[in-house]
Amino acid sequence: MEGMEIRPATLDDEAEWRRLWTAYLDFYETKVPEEVYAETWKRLHTEGEYEPRCLLAVTHTKPMGLVHFLYHRTTWSLVNNCYLQDLYVDPERRGTGLGQVLIEAVQRIAGEKGIKNVYWMTHETNATARKLYDRVARRTGFIEYDLL
Repeated sequence: MEGMEIRPATLDDEAEWRRLWTAYLDFYETKVPEEVYAETWKRLHTEGEYEPRCLLAVTHTKPMGLVHFLYHRTTWSLVNNCYLQDLYVDPERRGTGLGQVLIEAVQRIAGEKGIKNVYWMTHETNATARKLYDRVARRTGFIEYDLL
């Protein structure tokens, strides 16, 4: 996409990262305490095989989207899996391909580490995102459960 780059979040991006992640959390009608913001930002900039990572989609110097992802071990392979945890694009940029570009960037980076399994979840009511996901990935049919 012209005038757009995908790059890792830098320490200078904290305010825009916070804006985007807050909007993502608002979309899912949830909040996290300030300590979680601070610790997540710290983890995103901590070296380590299993620390989360963040890429920003920047158009004309303004971050317009983000993706958080992390690697984890699996009992099904000798190679880690990649979990795409959070994907968000500003509403005015949805439908422009930015979400797909962010997914492809995660897939490329994981592939450079030999990781083929990149996966994620979304809420069943997230129709806009599901249109993209149905186009770029296969639906596995698994149903999520949790013990909250």
